[in-house]
Amino acid sequence: MEDALVLKYAAAVPRYTSYPTAPHFSGEIGNAEYESWLGAIGEGNSLSLYAHIPYCDRLCWFCACHTKQTLRYEPVAAYLAGLHQEIEALGNRVTSGARVTALHLGGGSPTLVRPDDLIALRDRFSRHFTFAEDCEISVEMDPNDLDEARHDALAAIGMTRASFGIQDFDPVVQKAINRIQTYEQTRDAIEASRARGVRSVNCDVLYGLPHQTMATLERTIEAVLSLEPDRVALFGYAHVPWMKKHQQMIPEASLPDVVARYAQMARAAEMLVAAGYEAIGIDHFARPSDSLAVASREGRLRRNFQGYTDDMAETLIGLGASAIGQFREGYVQNTPATGEYLRQVEQGGLAALRGYALTPEDRLRARVIALVMCEFGFSFARIEAEFPALAASVVDEARLFRARDTDGLSTIEAGAFKLTARGRPFARSVAAVFDAHLSNGRGRHSVAV
Repeated sequence: MEDALVLKYAAAVPRYTSYPTAPHFSGEIGNAEYESWLGAIGEGNSLSLYAHIPYCDRLCWFCACHTKQTLRYEPVAAYLAGLHQEIEALGNRVTSGARVTALHLGGGSPTLVRPDDLIALRDRFSRHFTFAEDCEISVEMDPNDLDEARHDALAAIGMTRASFGIQDFDPVVQKAINRIQTYEQTRDAIEASRARGVRSVNCDVLYGLPHQTMATLERTIEAVLSLEPDRVALFGYAHVPWMKKHQQMIPEASLPDVVARYAQMARAAEMLVAAGYEAIGIDHFARPSDSLAVASREGRLRRNFQGYTDDMAETLIGLGASAIGQFREGYVQNTPATGEYLRQVEQGGLAALRGYALTPEDRLRARVIALVMCEFGFSFARIEAEFPALAASVVDEARLFRARDTDGLSTIEAGAFKLTARGRPFARSVAAVFDAHLSNGRGRHSVAV
């Protein structure tokens, strides 16, 4: 791939885990709308639940999540009490006829929660929501937090998928991002999870990190492959120090440039595919038998705030400070400040700060962008069938992009707009073509490769 092409399409654009993206949410949507949308969930609908634990016992300098460091457990315990209140408030507003098909504990570091509190949290969910028998329960894992008691507690809550953040195993890179985590720690934690019946293991790897080279990344990928994960998420480090001040601890001079980032991504992807993993979307890889790979092959791949998923639930309820929920009607985000979050849930149970109500035009563009990100294109007939009164605008935009595409990123064949193999690494940039909100300048984003 020519360097000029990488530079041309590396402009900062959203990751498109939603449309419109979070910078376009506003305070015009709050608890009143949230309550209405919760009440509209019908009998027999499926739900996903995401619970955010915004605490870590160390702060990784690369992290762009809403989290804070604490060396005391008291703030965590107080936060969990508030989360229990929110669970009850939401459960009272959602019909018991809706089934929870997925529960995800994210952070922060959910594994810093004490064993008894993990079990109590799961019990609280079970008292207020109806869980499907085959509900997938996934947890973001930090090997530095884990001990036998926590492993036992995770088994007791029914964890089915363990997601391990690795980033890079190189000691120099780890020191630069303040994430010290040995291969042996990670291996032992994965083995302990599998010994307790976990069906699926995911490993997160980052490229574009400070002092990271092709050689260090290759060694990390080789080490990850030896762990035999079921899935690998290969993310580009998002350097956003204007939004996350602790990233200022990472000198920009230590970061690889855009061309080097792209080369790292391409090489890591090549190694994963050579090892038998199927490429899923722009940044995931899965064993052919994994449900994510099956969903991709069958055209059921979806994208939400956790990235690529095979979760087919239409509604995602976000719990905890800063968590975002996705409904048929739109999006809702909780207040990110933990103190204010606790105050609000104590008063009324809901803590929505802002959100967005979808228009028919938004739904059309959300659908097109999701298809570009998940399937690298879309059939004109499919869009016209789903949005008969509105489809002409995006079909025209697709044709215009193709007419101006002198780089061979796209094609139109048999009435379908498709990215070529050359264009797929730049799916975020192509998706941005269909983003009607991007031009208003709200929000700053990370580079697209």
